[in-house]
Amino acid sequence: MAATSTTGSTLLQPLSNAVQLPIDQVNFVVCQLFALLAAVWFRTYLHSSKTSSFIRHIVATLLGLYLALFCFGWYALHFLVQSGISYCIMVIMGVESMHKYCFVFALGYLTVCQITRVYIFDYGQYSADFSGPMMVITQKITSLAYEIHDGMFRKDEELTPSQRGLAVRRMPSLLEYLSYNCNFMGILAGPLCSYKDYITFIEGRSHHVNQAGENGKEEAPCGRAEPSPNVAVTQKLLVCGLSLLFHLTISSTLPVEYNVDEHFQATASWPARVTYLYISLLAARPKYYFAWTLADAINNAAGFGFGGYDRHGAARWDLISNLRIQQIEMSTSFKMFLDNWNIQTALWLKRVCYERASFSPTIQTFILSAIWHGVYPGYYLTFLTGVLMTLAARAMRSNFRHYFVEPPQLKFLYDVVTWAVTQLAVSYTVVPFVLLSIKPSFAFYSSWYYCLHICGILVLLLFPVKKTQRGKKTPENAQLSRSKKFDERENSLGQNSFSTTNNVCNQNQEIASRHPSLRQ
Repeated sequence: MAATSTTGSTLLQPLSNAVQLPIDQVNFVVCQLFALLAAVWFRTYLHSSKTSSFIRHIVATLLGLYLALFCFGWYALHFLVQSGISYCIMVIMGVESMHKYCFVFALGYLTVCQITRVYIFDYGQYSADFSGPMMVITQKITSLAYEIHDGMFRKDEELTPSQRGLAVRRMPSLLEYLSYNCNFMGILAGPLCSYKDYITFIEGRSHHVNQAGENGKEEAPCGRAEPSPNVAVTQKLLVCGLSLLFHLTISSTLPVEYNVDEHFQATASWPARVTYLYISLLAARPKYYFAWTLADAINNAAGFGFGGYDRHGAARWDLISNLRIQQIEMSTSFKMFLDNWNIQTALWLKRVCYERASFSPTIQTFILSAIWHGVYPGYYLTFLTGVLMTLAARAMRSNFRHYFVEPPQLKFLYDVVTWAVTQLAVSYTVVPFVLLSIKPSFAFYSSWYYCLHICGILVLLLFPVKKTQRGKKTPENAQLSRSKKFDERENSLGQNSFSTTNNVCNQNQEIASRHPSLRQ
């Protein structure tokens, strides 16, 4: 396994051989650890109070391109080509229609790269590859194009509160654009952030945010000093260490592929198969916890990711966090799981697709998510199944949950049952995502007799959701996002029509609490 080829540097091949991991994975982890150290240096010696924004942009971009070159070799040129052509499209096409052309080009370029990587060069490899960073860059290109279109072409009254808060009122310079897309903090693993948040960080204004008061309204920052991210970074690095340890010691002993083993399917009882399905998918998650939490820690170490203060006055470093592990593992609805998994991608899907779709926004958004993830057939099976599971879970919740709110004992029983059903449904849905290929994916579903697919269809036929729910819920949710406290929102997941809608509320409150200069 350690002999896997890489398009990047082979300098760390001895380390790869020693730890028995593919060289490209070793390169990725080492580069992220280097980025962590660089982030501390960046915050200490290139702080905005000591250095101009121009220098900070230059250093962040050059460090990012160096890490990309080390990990992916000359394939890193794709990052510059995709970003450069997209910038030219923005300049040439103008603010009226550039968002459409940028969207088509960026997503199309990513898809072509994924097709060549998967079907021509390296089908089935799970290791790090250059299309991973391109997925995040695609998100940034398309997000910024829509934000510029909203800020420079559309009227304010036509925008939602979320769109108004994120709207960009001037065209970025080429340096700002490259720095946003290719900075060392996020080039390898993201996460996605809004352009205005990134520029505010580079210019040193990110800690000038107002504290949310008890009534949900803004209060003056009271001359607060710039908060330190050290505690948040330490906590996240601890999570990274535990996740990596779990992945290296336990995950390999519980492969998801064993769910389609013929002997296992023939001999195991149904309780054993259900249990192993859940445990094997549970064991597959720590590698994502590790990568995303480390990426979040890198940004925090540089001083980026400050999300304001909670009601107790404590600093929150969750502005660009990509997951909430406790909420994921304790999810009592399909939507709650999705709301807390890959949060920034869910926000991107909402911003560029869900809230702009003229029909069937849920289906369109899931299809976009599948295309963005790649060209493996398993992705499409997972997301098409996800549409069915999401709609069925929404129908069940809207028709039955209100019967189980009181008394507390009944609510507890309801939560236990819905937790078990949710974990089973999520595990069942994402098996093709892990298996990738069409044959083993259908082998898995056929061995389960497509039971959850059938149950989902029956639920939708017997318990339809009112069509007016989406239209009525959205403005109410926008109002709630301005009045509810942060921790109360965590318990209100599962109320809206699509998995990203709650994240919209989160983003609205974050926007409302930012420095007034962000609303220019």
